[in-house]
Amino acid sequence: MSTLALRGPARVVLRQHRRVLWITGALALAGVVLLTASLWWNARTADSFADSGCSYLYTSPRCGAAFDDLLSHQAWLRDVLRYAGAAMMVLPAAVGVFVAGPMIGRELESGTYRLAWSQSVSPARWLLAKLAVPAVIAVVAVPVLSAVYAWCRTSPDSDRVAWYDSTAYAATGTLPTASVLLAVALGALVALLVRRTLLAMSITAAAYGAVALALGAVRSSLWAVDTVVTPLNAAGGPPGDSLWVGGGLMAGGRRLPGDLCDPGPVPDTDRCLADHHVTGAYVDYHPASHFWPLQLVGTGIVLLLTAAAVALAFRVLRRRHA
Repeated sequence: MSTLALRGPARVVLRQHRRVLWITGALALAGVVLLTASLWWNARTADSFADSGCSYLYTSPRCGAAFDDLLSHQAWLRDVLRYAGAAMMVLPAAVGVFVAGPMIGRELESGTYRLAWSQSVSPARWLLAKLAVPAVIAVVAVPVLSAVYAWCRTSPDSDRVAWYDSTAYAATGTLPTASVLLAVALGALVALLVRRTLLAMSITAAAYGAVALALGAVRSSLWAVDTVVTPLNAAGGPPGDSLWVGGGLMAGGRRLPGDLCDPGPVPDTDRCLADHHVTGAYVDYHPASHFWPLQLVGTGIVLLLTAAAVALAFRVLRRRHA
């Protein structure tokens, strides 16, 4: 379908919801300003601390206030990043609820969609415009928000949030944009099925939340883990920025539960380890280099679900308004 064919319905959608779009844009801009200002403020404090001659390892009484100030600024930036990540986690659900309610559900419930269809706009073009407008905005705006968040999170002056933290993971990479697209598709599908504004909004929020929880539960299984094996009582293990998936004891080539010989007195524990021929311990983990494989596989799953939801939405529309 040509861009010219979509221009009329899309313009109507933009005019209908321009106030909400302006408010959303203002909130997004405020979030970007808050993140960058917090990072600048933290960096300025870190530079002042470095120029004072004080250090992290040793602080004289005159450095106490400067060190406390530095720690407070780092804590402030860490909290801002966590709240920003939480907002990015909620963003797809909010977009989906808006599509399900004010954008589509309200028109179906009130019957005002008939006016659009009587103006040489087919049901398919009407629905495509409803999907295209939030989808295009998401594809343009969400990557910018994710990039700003990632820039602030990886700044050398920040007290970094781990890459596998649920808020950081949901706010960076390709997954945030794909999640918004999925929420748009779910909102449209649910609205077409129930045709009631409030009910569609509630079901969309619940459906997206269930999908997000399911993907979060299987996230560590989307890519093969790395494994490190260390002898008993020996130092070693995964890198510090790794996501631990599981671990236990090693007996030759066999894996045993980590709590096989616990709890108990030391002699009994040693006897238990010897009886089971335990030679070391293992840890399954995802290093930081697995961020993009995990993200891309998760994004692919979300986009497949999005395509399925869009196809079902158009099928429902054709059946009900054939």
